[in-house]
Amino acid sequence: MTTPYRLHYAPDNASLVIRLVLEEMDLPYETVLVDRSRNEQESMAYRALNPNGLIPVLETPHGPIFETSAILLWLADTHNQLAPSAASPERGDLLKWLFFASNTLHADLRILFYADQYIESAQAAELRAGIRPRLRRHLNALDTVAKQSPEWLHADHPSILTYYLACMMRWMAIYPARTDRSWYQLADTPYLQRILMQLETRPATRAAIAAEGLGVTPFTSPTHATPPEGSAI
Repeated sequence: MTTPYRLHYAPDNASLVIRLVLEEMDLPYETVLVDRSRNEQESMAYRALNPNGLIPVLETPHGPIFETSAILLWLADTHNQLAPSAASPERGDLLKWLFFASNTLHADLRILFYADQYIESAQAAELRAGIRPRLRRHLNALDTVAKQSPEWLHADHPSILTYYLACMMRWMAIYPARTDRSWYQLADTPYLQRILMQLETRPATRAAIAAEGLGVTPFTSPTHATPPEGSAI
């Protein structure tokens, strides 16, 4: 690598979260497209980096890291940015909500997006309908935390968690295609909405917009990505 980091990405996938954090931290990195239209995530070369065949992977001087929350926490600790330090009294609160975002919110989103991988296709619509109230409860819980304005979930202080949530809320608004998305209204979570509005003005977000074709308001009024390379599907 010619830079410390190499991000294996697909446009508007979970790798977007890592790109935003790398940009916010102002770290040099290079990218390698994982072309999902060709199922490159299933290739032997990619599975050598991540045996689960999921995106993203971040190559580091110490080896590849996969799983979005693991990469985020590693970057925050390595560069002492965008998260409370290990000695901070706020560290535990950040960790519990970061892993809630990863293990609960993101996991339920995968059910919404890929319902037919969990159940027979004929029942997928019913499963999606059942998961939406859970997602609303998750967002309401996070909005309650954001109302308290901790530094790690605050409109004026980006963190690894704020960028992670912003991307997931983007995806809720536009995926899956050709299904009813009226269940998701950003205004229902006004404190998270304020965070997303602030993130859209940051240079890190503008860089990601240019790199992945995200549109001018990728979090508050998102549209489907039109990336210069690869496919978001």
